[in-house]
Amino acid sequence: MSTANLVPETRDLTGDDAYKTLRRTGRRRLLVDAFKRLRVADGFSHARSLAFLTVLVVVQGTIALVGLASALGNRAFTDAVVAAIKGSAPGPSGDLLTAAATQAEATGGRHQVVAVTLGLAGCLFTATTSLGQFERALNRIYGVETDRPTSQKYGFAFVLALAVGTCLVAAFACVAYGGIHMVSLNGGTVDTAWQLARWPLAIVLAVGGLALLSKWSPRRRQPRWSWLAYGAGVGTVLWVVSTLLLALFFRWSSTFGETYGPLAGIVALCLWALMSSIALLYGASVNAQLEAVRAQASPPQDQEKVAESEPEAEPPADSPVLVSNAR
Repeated sequence: MSTANLVPETRDLTGDDAYKTLRRTGRRRLLVDAFKRLRVADGFSHARSLAFLTVLVVVQGTIALVGLASALGNRAFTDAVVAAIKGSAPGPSGDLLTAAATQAEATGGRHQVVAVTLGLAGCLFTATTSLGQFERALNRIYGVETDRPTSQKYGFAFVLALAVGTCLVAAFACVAYGGIHMVSLNGGTVDTAWQLARWPLAIVLAVGGLALLSKWSPRRRQPRWSWLAYGAGVGTVLWVVSTLLLALFFRWSSTFGETYGPLAGIVALCLWALMSSIALLYGASVNAQLEAVRAQASPPQDQEKVAESEPEAEPPADSPVLVSNAR
């Protein structure tokens, strides 16, 4: 498996250092070199694996979240979650997740408790596995050739799944609760303020979750948060843009649904997960390349190809030479 050249670990870097390095390098040059780093680290293969696991996490998480809201009898939140899923997931993928949410809501009694339990357990297990894959991807992007030991790797991934999952669920809740009048105070002043603040708050929570992944996933000592914010912001912007482009494509395409038929929702969800995974790993690659520039490392290249291209060292002149007796 390909690994990009090693990014040296740096110490005591401040936000001013990150800004100066970014200005000195130039955003365009940094983004181009970050794409090269992602490519030579086999990042697109990692993105495909991560996308498959993301689909499982999203479906199971949707069922668990809606089922939990239904079990608690919060009809308003259930409706808001379904509406948020429909509005945020592009095209047929939103229809697929809405159908899963409706099925979870329709399940009643003892079966609902089982569905919620299995959904939560499956979501947490799959999220832990996906973050284990994410660690491997980031290690290769930073040039680290070996992952953590198995127990440490997945134990750490479990903790990260809980922390990052909390940030992302909170971000989704900010969007979902936009359709609910949580507070009404003499003309809706608080409601109006919440409608204005919920989107920036959701973006901050999403960027914070991505920065948390970039901070603790690789098997190396990462710099301060200020050095990770730019790449996390790039990854978030790319995710939003790719989601909007997919939504426009699905809206304007008259043949997509006809081509895939009942599988359109699955195909759309897989495409969305793949593009989201590429955006996430590219943001991490931007962070890695920014730190590599600061450490004056060589341009991104494949370590395996560099090793193959290096000539073998010749033995010293005074070293003994073995002569074969074979005739």
